[in-house]
Amino acid sequence: MVLSDLLYPDNPRRRQELIHLHQELLDCMSTNFHATNELAGVLNEHLGCTIPHIKIRESSTIKENCDIIIQAMSEIQHQVQKIDSDMKEKLEPVLYQKLHDIKEPELEKIAIAHRVFSVVLGEATSTAGMVAIKLIGSNFITLTLGKLVSLLAQIGASVLGGISIAILGLGIEMILHAILGAVERNELLAAVRSYEEHLAQFRAASEKYQRAIHEVTSLVRHQAQ
Repeated sequence: MVLSDLLYPDNPRRRQELIHLHQELLDCMSTNFHATNELAGVLNEHLGCTIPHIKIRESSTIKENCDIIIQAMSEIQHQVQKIDSDMKEKLEPVLYQKLHDIKEPELEKIAIAHRVFSVVLGEATSTAGMVAIKLIGSNFITLTLGKLVSLLAQIGASVLGGISIAILGLGIEMILHAILGAVERNELLAAVRSYEEHLAQFRAASEKYQRAIHEVTSLVRHQAQ
């Protein structure tokens, strides 16, 4: 047993907790990568976008992977804003206002959006209007996506950002060394708390993000049946 374990008897438990939190953070990031690719695929197929798919780089740090997903999310934000701008440019003001009026029937909004995409794309899929309305007519972009981008930036800038993604195949002491770096073992509690704080916010925002994307992709799949 190392001296710090004698001085701080909770350290062995904290070590295991730290590794568990790290794995949970990586699982959450992986799910967000998958969800982002799903949404990008829908925009590419139905709205004429060309958003590249992304993948986790296991040889890179958490910050570098945060930057990858932030870039993809920012591109999605940009494309949705462009779609909204196209609607505003090509529709009469009264019709454009209808798209953002929560009291207007959704089927009417979808029909309006579909007409615009038929002009913009030359030929639009039957689900183009529905996807457009789902994205520009809700708080998906302004709240859900924006919140997650902000949290990813915070995680990347925190002490967690410099930790490598691909450390879980290592032995426990090497994992701890990679996570803590120069941090003394008696600071395990501070490291655990940092993980817990970031992870709690990140998990909640990720769940909202994934639910919102699932809602869009489910509509697309239902339409295709």
